[in-house]
Amino acid sequence: MPDRYPQAPGAKGPDGTSQDAAQAIEPCVSHLRRVAMRSLHKLGEATVLEAVAFAQVSRESLQPRYSELRALGLIEPTGARRRNPSGKSASVLRLTDKGREAIASD
Repeated sequence: MPDRYPQAPGAKGPDGTSQDAAQAIEPCVSHLRRVAMRSLHKLGEATVLEAVAFAQVSRESLQPRYSELRALGLIEPTGARRRNPSGKSASVLRLTDKGREAIASD
């Protein structure tokens, strides 16, 4: 599966559970990526956790989509950072021109 990332969900580790999870979520990935992009579009810019909260979708389902979207060149960091509820610093993200075009054609 790693050779298909970011077009398909990624997986880590040799035990197979990560691969099983990636395979199980794959039918939903297209929809979840659109949800992730729409959240950033409506917010303008946000940390992953801010966008996840806005979308009202489980963090486990949506957070990995932001990594995929970034690898696909559809979102990018703004350079700013904000604190998450845990107190850790997180990158603020926004849509790229390519991401805005994808939203417009959706």
